Amino acid sequence: MIAAIIPNLTKKNAEQVTQSLLCELRRLEIRVCMEASLYSTFPYRDIEFFEDFFGMISACDVVIAVGGDGTIIHAAKHAALANKPVLGVNAGRIGFVAGLEPNQLHRLRQLLDGTYKVERRLMLEASLKSEQYQKVYYALNEGVISRGSQSRILDFQVSYNGNNLCHYRADGLIVATPTGSTAYSLSAGGPVIEPSMRCLLLTPICPHSLLTRSVVFDEDTTLHIKAVPNGQSEMFLTLDGEPTIPVTEEDCVRFQKSSRSVSLIDLKYQTFYEIVNEKLSERRA
Repeated sequence: MIAAIIPNLTKKNAEQVTQSLLCELRRLEIRVCMEASLYSTFPYRDIEFFEDFFGMISACDVVIAVGGDGTIIHAAKHAALANKPVLGVNAGRIGFVAGLEPNQLHRLRQLLDGTYKVERRLMLEASLKSEQYQKVYYALNEGVISRGSQSRILDFQVSYNGNNLCHYRADGLIVATPTGSTAYSLSAGGPVIEPSMRCLLLTPICPHSLLTRSVVFDEDTTLHIKAVPNGQSEMFLTLDGEPTIPVTEEDCVRFQKSSRSVSLIDLKYQTFYEIVNEKLSERRA
């Protein structure tokens, strides 16, 4: 077995966790590959270093990401393109999508034994009308259309499957997958949805109405979101917290389920609600 290790060394404990991970993989005789830029930090002869990131993903059997949810999600989207499974090792604060905690590295033997679960997670696909819907962006958690820091509150028109849904007046709108229901959408008042469900979730950000609530749609729904022009507001599309994409008043943003999905490896064997209770308790602590 070949494992591609993707650590986020900006995380406080990531380097130490990665060193422990490498020791355990070496003990299990699992071959390791990493990006060439990491050689100075992990200068070991038994690691194969790749100049080509995508070549590394193609060459491995499993991707192991070390970091927080953002790190794991970023790695998972690249792995999905190559149809590779992803194991997240939590070196962040929450780690909702992590399949392993740093004190559980002994469970890596399950990769060889085959005694692990693989969860197929729905991915979101977003595209802009100004790009003729040809350039596609992907998200595992959510896509967010929001105003700039100096902009006024926005007016949105939302339609589903070509039918008018409603008008929102808000700071922004979140379109989330079930995986993303415990991320930004939850902070904005959205419901918790089991990640095994197949649906899309629409949650407004700071809506200017007491009656505006989240809406759950069937997985085959196509949502179109367009801002009503006011000539004075900046808008941006953000996917999984990555760099923003400017959105003009002429743009209509289309959201739908992606044909691709992410395969997350779970070695902890906790139920979803056990994880939610554990992680949300950590947030309160």
